[in-house]
Amino acid sequence: MAFILFSLLLLFPSCMGLGKITESLLGSLFHGISGKIISGILAITTIWTIVAFFIPLNIYVEITTLLLGIFCFFRYRLYNEWYHFFRKESLLISIISLIILFCSSFYPYILDHFGYYVPTIKWLTEYGIVKGISNLDLTLGQVSFWHIFQAGFSNFSDPFLRINAIILIVYTLYIVEKKRWIHLCFIPILLLFTQSPSPDLPAIIFSLIILNEIISENKNSRLIFLFSAFVFAIKPTMIWLPVLSVLYSAFILKANIKGLGFGALVILLFCIKNIWTFGFPVFPVSIMDLGVNWKPNPEVLKISSQYALLKTYDMQYSYQEIQQFSWLDYIKNWLFLNGIKSKINILFIVSLLLFTVFAFIKRKAIISLICISIFIKSILVLFFSAQYRFFIDVLFVLFFILFLDYFNKKRALLFFSCTSLLFIGFLSFPEIIQQHIPSFRLSNFMGKFDKKQLYQPSSYQYQPFDSYQVGNLKFNVSTNYPFNFDTPLPAISSSYVFDDAKAGIFPQLIDAKDLRKGFIWKKMNSQEKREAENVIQTIKNSYKQNK
Repeated sequence: MAFILFSLLLLFPSCMGLGKITESLLGSLFHGISGKIISGILAITTIWTIVAFFIPLNIYVEITTLLLGIFCFFRYRLYNEWYHFFRKESLLISIISLIILFCSSFYPYILDHFGYYVPTIKWLTEYGIVKGISNLDLTLGQVSFWHIFQAGFSNFSDPFLRINAIILIVYTLYIVEKKRWIHLCFIPILLLFTQSPSPDLPAIIFSLIILNEIISENKNSRLIFLFSAFVFAIKPTMIWLPVLSVLYSAFILKANIKGLGFGALVILLFCIKNIWTFGFPVFPVSIMDLGVNWKPNPEVLKISSQYALLKTYDMQYSYQEIQQFSWLDYIKNWLFLNGIKSKINILFIVSLLLFTVFAFIKRKAIISLICISIFIKSILVLFFSAQYRFFIDVLFVLFFILFLDYFNKKRALLFFSCTSLLFIGFLSFPEIIQQHIPSFRLSNFMGKFDKKQLYQPSSYQYQPFDSYQVGNLKFNVSTNYPFNFDTPLPAISSSYVFDDAKAGIFPQLIDAKDLRKGFIWKKMNSQEKREAENVIQTIKNSYKQNK
């Protein structure tokens, strides 16, 4: 907890100082401390995304950013805003912040933390944005804007990768500043995302803030679309938000389309980043083929899409079984999976139907536009990969709209208090969930409370790895473990080694002397096939010996 507090004391003034500069150039979406911090986050992330094409996001980048932000913080005397704000609201802010700091100090347990988040951040801090990195490990081709922001502050300010806890405290500041108390109801659920740099948390928080501004009839269409585009760049499944902001600007504000230019530039930067790392504009969809020679092998993409379909059905059916489903089977089997995911899927569909009825009864233009945007996103998700984690944000939005007028401060605080105790217990005693909801598999990866958490967040280490070479690529694979979060770069997950070998290809360096030049895939010759077979056999043997 103490280390996360230290990170907070560094990052808040730095982001706020740079946010002040950003607002002087672009204007402010909303006034207040939280507004300046969020503007600073937008500016830092966008600049670092451009920088990362040329240099790694190392400690020199971080220290320069911190010093510049803190200088602006004192130059513009922004500490006065903190003083006046905390004189009135210190008790509530302090209590909620302590809860967030405590919950964020637990062990990370989201599997993407080990297979995607940490490896991505390591690549960014050591090499920057690397061309064709999806050829090395397809998952790394995502490179969320959020991981760029986290990577830049991971060298010194936030080495334990708890940036999400800090953003949740920023959200708390926004709630208190705006007096929109229904937002308090979301904090307990979001506590589950604070142990890892999951892009879900900032995407949900920023989308709820922008949605609140739209509901409050904020007329700054230019910045509403800019921040919506930023959320989309953090997590593309939030496509409904830029769609909503465009509809809101066109049909409610009657704004000039030229005002959407800054947001369009952010989306363009997002597409360029994806083309550089993945070969296509939007990960993981292989559409708009530009013919770049570092795009992934079609067979690997096919395997990935098959796996996404299996995940849609929670791995409860084989790919061959799913291929034989009728349209009725697709829907029925998805709704009635074994375990908790079935309940979430049913809740999602029921909530959409209820919201449609609600929008019809209300007959308000903004509610109708939200409904249209949500349906566009839902159709896209259901079409590509109907995994519950891709539409969980919709449940937050629907709850916000349906209960906006119900939750005053008293009711929201009561709801927050009760549910916070529930989720703190969930994190502290995961074995209870393991016993009562065995289908919620993530509970099996949760670590128990440790006294060390009071000063240092809990984190895992797994150092054993083996080194191999196929063609001109020397790489490392974690020993007897499927992920490479603690493995020296370049590292490949064993599953991708198997997938590449199955496809008859293997990643190779574009320049054998410079890893930063990136990766392509290459059909293996007979010698490389033997090398790959030896690697696979060694990996398999190590797992057998471990048993």
